[in-house]
Amino acid sequence: STQMAACSLSPGCHITSCSQNWAPSQTGERMPQTPPFAAMFDSSGYNRNVYQSKEDSCGGLNYHDNNLLSGSLEALIQHLVPNVDYYPDRTYIFTFLLSSRLFMHPYELMAKVCHLCTEQQRLSEPGLDKNRIRKIAPKILQLLTEWTETFPYDFRDERMMRNLKELAQRIASGDEVYRKNAQQLLQNLIRKLATVSQYEEVLAKISATSTDRLTVLKTKPQSIQRDIITVCNDPYTLAQQLTHIELERLNYIGPEEFVQAFVQKDPLDNDKSCYGDRKKTRNLEAYVEWFNRLSYLVATEICMPVKKKHRARVIEYFTDVARECFNIGNFNSLMAIISGMNMSPVSRLKKTWAKVKTAKFDILEHQMDPSSNFYNYRTALRGAAQRSLTAHSNREKIVIPFFSLLIKDIYFLNEGCANRLPNGHINFEKFWELAKQVSEFMTWKQVECPFERDRKILQYLLTVPVFSDDALYLASYESESPENHIEKDRWKTLRFVSKV
Repeated sequence: STQMAACSLSPGCHITSCSQNWAPSQTGERMPQTPPFAAMFDSSGYNRNVYQSKEDSCGGLNYHDNNLLSGSLEALIQHLVPNVDYYPDRTYIFTFLLSSRLFMHPYELMAKVCHLCTEQQRLSEPGLDKNRIRKIAPKILQLLTEWTETFPYDFRDERMMRNLKELAQRIASGDEVYRKNAQQLLQNLIRKLATVSQYEEVLAKISATSTDRLTVLKTKPQSIQRDIITVCNDPYTLAQQLTHIELERLNYIGPEEFVQAFVQKDPLDNDKSCYGDRKKTRNLEAYVEWFNRLSYLVATEICMPVKKKHRARVIEYFTDVARECFNIGNFNSLMAIISGMNMSPVSRLKKTWAKVKTAKFDILEHQMDPSSNFYNYRTALRGAAQRSLTAHSNREKIVIPFFSLLIKDIYFLNEGCANRLPNGHINFEKFWELAKQVSEFMTWKQVECPFERDRKILQYLLTVPVFSDDALYLASYESESPENHIEKDRWKTLRFVSKV
């Protein structure tokens, strides 16, 4: 049956399930290191062992069962800043840095953190007590390390960078070791920002190349157009190369982009450098564009061949690619391929589909069926995520979620709850849930691709021209004639426009 076959494909079905509740290990070290993301959030809430027990309401913060529920913005900022006897819980740092941008610019937060560090630790005093700085400097440096490593894009803002350098300099003045650590922190950050700038330049070049080629394709179609099967006749290899592209693009998305994607710009705010700046979600947008490109590439490859049997062969080929993407845990490419095969110009090719053995495709469609809020897909995703936790190899660690649905989930989580409570407190419980979802994504995006790169295939996937909607319909009608008045009228219009 379809259901049985679907299960045999499921990444969750051939893994050893972990019966005990997975929770982060607790070590008693005094100076926390940046944790791997998988170890940051457990299923029950904050790492309770790390959390100090406090009264239910304390200094503008409201707790229940040791979990922070809400607080005033000032109290939450204060809670972020370490002192001689205290270092904030790591999950708190991630959650607050992620969500605070809904209430203030990161550079404003950075300025407040610097001010509090300087005031509290009396770092501005001339006769600074070396002993005192030895106790506090590693903690401030650790906070800055966690910020620069997890949210490096915040520091593309010169004001952020200036504040960071000033604070690092203050701490470093006390000791040679801290000076070296501060220098290392800045070097790592600058390297990271340089890498992302290069990546953005490459994306722009790729986009320009495919636009140029599309112009040539329209004028001399046969001169440059190859097809996917001549470039890569093995569906397994193609699925692996798609996974390369997916993991590379995922890796460049900053966690804050999920939040910035739905920050509403205040129409009364005249600060043009606010979140209206497209740079803030550029990598997230580039990834969504890649999904659309892959869907259109699939549709183009199917509609282009003149012969019916060639078109059928391409459909079967992409079905095998999609199936392998599923087995790898690459759900984003899988969904893009299915979307491409379901586009009207492709689905209307009835004579072509009659030549296709559709059983495998039906199973994949069932797996990605949107009904019951994508229940089948979510089950498969959980299976892949579980496999990833107990993985022994990078291949088993791969989890590439269907990205548009991930964004939608985060969007609805944001829309469904108020940011502030009636008393003006920030609803930290909501942001805890948001951070939990984003931190899972952070674990997945850090997986290194285990497959060998094939430059020729990658170049084809990224730069080969793809048809627009109109060009797809035109190719589709030329392959199999229009069947009704609506299609006939559309074909006439398209032929007329293409000749003009």
